[in-house]
Amino acid sequence: MKKILLFSFFAFVIPTLIIFFFFREKEYNFNFSKNTMVRIKRSDTGIIEVVPLEEYIAGVLAGEMPVSFHEEALKAQAVASRSYVMFQIIKNQKKEYDVVDTVLNQVYLDSDTLKEKWKNHYEEYYQKITNAVKDTAYQYLVYQDKVAEALFFSTSTGYTENSEEVFANKVPYLRSVESSWDKISPAFQEVDTYTKKEFLDALKLPNTNEISISILSKTGAGRINSIQINDSTFSGADVMSKLHLRSRAFTITVGEENVTIQTKGYGHGVGMSQYGAEGMAQAGYPYDEILKHYYTDIEIKKIKT
Repeated sequence: MKKILLFSFFAFVIPTLIIFFFFREKEYNFNFSKNTMVRIKRSDTGIIEVVPLEEYIAGVLAGEMPVSFHEEALKAQAVASRSYVMFQIIKNQKKEYDVVDTVLNQVYLDSDTLKEKWKNHYEEYYQKITNAVKDTAYQYLVYQDKVAEALFFSTSTGYTENSEEVFANKVPYLRSVESSWDKISPAFQEVDTYTKKEFLDALKLPNTNEISISILSKTGAGRINSIQINDSTFSGADVMSKLHLRSRAFTITVGEENVTIQTKGYGHGVGMSQYGAEGMAQAGYPYDEILKHYYTDIEIKKIKT
């Protein structure tokens, strides 16, 4: 009888204590190790694949940043992506998966996809990617001893955004910083022209030759929060979506026949600018300085192996 009771203690009480101490909701007390696995929900099939952390980071690096980028920019992206997925693993402990394989989290491309994409350059390109992962192996970002949600995007307007001006929460390490290096990006500035009818139809507004524009509010880095077009008020995100613009930093000019929209930047603007990271790397900055520029007061730590 005592043996049965003792077995019951180890079989039920100990696991309960482990779950209590290591998997309590809203805590960042997670036991990461070199064997940490990532649960990825594949968008095309809905299947959940389980992939080793460092293999996942290589697939994200290949999906999120041009392989032509400087190795220091690739290293910065590797650390940021590792931090991001670690944050998601902690956040989604009680869910079936940690991340999806699209821009809703991070784009992840497996080896078969990359072989098809890169063809004869697969070995060369994959080696460059894996070198960046190995050179930053198990490194991640923390703020006050908690894993940082290291958001990133393509191209800034010349400044990144404060998190609360784009998303709901004010995050102390996601502060607006200067990012003048982004001018090298092909997406730094874009001009689109619409007929007045195309413009109004896209916004589901009545067709008229008279179009008035009034900016109601902007973020500190110039992205539009609220805008009035004729008698209707839109969020900047709504106009961006309906007109398929690259960012909320846009200027609308109404001509006699057409409407011209000049857009600056690409993406939400919070965290690390990828083209900014590339510009910094080309200017001689190492990956750790790039990360510390875009993520305020963060530290770089390493999973104990």
